[in-house]
Amino acid sequence: MDPLALLRRAGLDPGPHAPERLGGGDMGEVWRVGAWVIKTHPAPPPGLFPAEARGLAELATAGARTPQVFWAGEEGLVLAYLPPGPPDWSDLARQLARLHTHRLEGYGEAAPVYLGRFPLPEGEGEGDDWAGFWVERRLEPLIEATRTRLGGLAGELKRFVRTFPWPAEGPVRIHGDLWQGNVLMTRAGAALIDPSSWRSERAVDLAMMELFGGFPQAFWSAYEALAPVPEAVRAALPAYQLYFLLVHVHFFGVGYLAPIARTLEHYSAL
Repeated sequence: MDPLALLRRAGLDPGPHAPERLGGGDMGEVWRVGAWVIKTHPAPPPGLFPAEARGLAELATAGARTPQVFWAGEEGLVLAYLPPGPPDWSDLARQLARLHTHRLEGYGEAAPVYLGRFPLPEGEGEGDDWAGFWVERRLEPLIEATRTRLGGLAGELKRFVRTFPWPAEGPVRIHGDLWQGNVLMTRAGAALIDPSSWRSERAVDLAMMELFGGFPQAFWSAYEALAPVPEAVRAALPAYQLYFLLVHVHFFGVGYLAPIARTLEHYSAL
């Protein structure tokens, strides 16, 4: 949808500002128009943008800095533009430590949640059965969605995720897709965008943060001082990364099969 038309639908006046493209690609198009950021997609799955708005609100409630949502609908999202500022990794560490140490009840989310454009199964887990929820509601749906691309890895993956001893510290609010591109350094400090937020183990966030790099030692030193990571959780992070590797296989193809195979080999050698 045209960003100016979406702004007007939200009841906002773009004034003299012309749309400036900020980003885009498979997961959507992002524009700046003056004080606002507009996100759209030519064919969004139902509920994608309202789910993102809910995730931003949940993260803000839990103590993270996020852009204000002015309007959310099936056609897109209107957010506040956050002027860029200097890197503040200690601020990001404080925000994530706050999220990751505040215990909640149960895993999952009653409302729809997306990982990229992949719809995660709705609903909440039963009690504190993290491994059951993680395998049945997160990993196995992705294995099934990518089965034809996985080939012979599919059966091996399914056996692995069902038998791996997934460590659990307790449910917390996570961002859910926390690579560096989803962190903005603003004048007010670090801010989180583009969440796939649900009640989970913090290991899911930590796994994504380590998968593609981009977070400097200054962040990790500050985070560990506030929320030390147990050795069992750290040792399991490559296994948790399978979640994100699978969604990359789903959207971007077989180029991500090699790191999945290496992860399985890593644990078989232990």
